[in-house]
Amino acid sequence: MIIINGQQGDSIHVMDRSVMYGDGVFRTMRMRDGRIHCWIGQYRKLEADCQALDILCPAQSILEQEINLLVRDTPDCVVKIVVSRGEGGRGYGVPDSVSPNRVVLTAPIPVYPAHYWHDGVRLHVCEMRMCHQPRLAGIKHLNRLENVLARMEWSDPDTPEGLMLDAEGSVVEGTMANIFMRQGNTLITPDLSACGVAGLQRERILAFAPQCDLEPEVNNFSLPALLQAEEVFMCNSVIGVWPVRQIGAYAIPLGPTSAQMHSLLESETA
Repeated sequence: MIIINGQQGDSIHVMDRSVMYGDGVFRTMRMRDGRIHCWIGQYRKLEADCQALDILCPAQSILEQEINLLVRDTPDCVVKIVVSRGEGGRGYGVPDSVSPNRVVLTAPIPVYPAHYWHDGVRLHVCEMRMCHQPRLAGIKHLNRLENVLARMEWSDPDTPEGLMLDAEGSVVEGTMANIFMRQGNTLITPDLSACGVAGLQRERILAFAPQCDLEPEVNNFSLPALLQAEEVFMCNSVIGVWPVRQIGAYAIPLGPTSAQMHSLLESETA
């Protein structure tokens, strides 16, 4: 089911700037028992991303009303919110009269093998490299061509995620998730000030680290450094946390942190 600007529908104008230029932002969230997990944090992220692109963010109350309409018959689902700058003429210049468009839709929860959460997943090392653009770094904007091209590189159903590096060879993220590695009692995630998406669950895990006797660190690291980690895991708002058991041809040891973090992320009050 899809709601566009408060009305049920399934199409948006061809001249919408999200279609023409990827000019907008989005959030993907998990709905459980009719409630969006960590909704306040998700809305805060949406609002910040809109502000970064100078797009008027829809009011929280309006989005809540529309989400409630969508989930009456599907209380357990994935909810996606898209906010476009709106409809404009040809050309990159933004018309003075442009008005944001919003789309709220639901989708089935992806079905993944249960062993992903316990035995870990394999990662494909993507050839596609991410470009540095500090102006857009961290934002969940609609121009995701780097991720699309990276995801086209493999089709192995037993490899659910890919690892993306930047042009300098530093680890950035997965195609759909943030990444962490543990060395001793230090939990490290890449610095996303040049590129990448700073997800809500990444933010929460950094905050949870002291509860697990870990020192959180945001810093750049290379693929060889990642392959030497004592533990690696991925996170996003739909999967929670997946431990990583293999990167390319290299085996990665499993550890206790991924399960601890998954449990903390599942708790709305943590």
